[in-house]
Amino acid sequence: MPIVMARLAAEQMTSRGRGHLVFMSSIAGKVAFGGTALYHATKFGLRGLALGLREDLHPHGVGVSVIYPGFIREAGMFADAGVELPPGVGTSSPGDVARAVARVIEQDRGEADVAPLPVRVGVTLGALAPSLFARIQRRGGADKLTRALAEGQREKR
Repeated sequence: MPIVMARLAAEQMTSRGRGHLVFMSSIAGKVAFGGTALYHATKFGLRGLALGLREDLHPHGVGVSVIYPGFIREAGMFADAGVELPPGVGTSSPGDVARAVARVIEQDRGEADVAPLPVRVGVTLGALAPSLFARIQRRGGADKLTRALAEGQREKR
C-alpha cells in the first residue's frame, strides 16, 4: 500500500514541483530482533523505498523522509500491547513523533529517529555490529519482549 500511495502522491507533487512524502517506519527498520521477521521486513523495506524515492524525486522539488519511532507511550502497537519495558529503555510520546515529522519536512531531512538516547545508541550499535547486538539482545531478554508484544497484538492480526 505505501508504494501505491507514494506513487499517486508523487505524481501530483512532481507536477506541481513541490511537496514532501513522509513514511512512518520504526526503529525496527534499522535493527532486527527475533520473532518479528515479517515486521522487520516491512520496516526495512519502507526505508529502502523512501531513501530511493528521495533521490528520484529530489530533482522535481519533492522531499521524502522516514520517521523511525521507538517505543511510543499512549498510542500505537506498544501502548496497545501493555508491555513493560526493561529498565532504562524509555519511551517517546506521540507529540515527539509529530515534532519529528514537522522537523524533517521543514529541514528536508531524510531520516529521523524518535527514541530516547539509550534506544538510539542501541540502534547505532546494531547497525555497526549486528552480531554483537543480537548477542546483547538475547542476553537482555529481547525475545520475551517481542513475544509479549506479539501476544498483546494477537487480536489485531
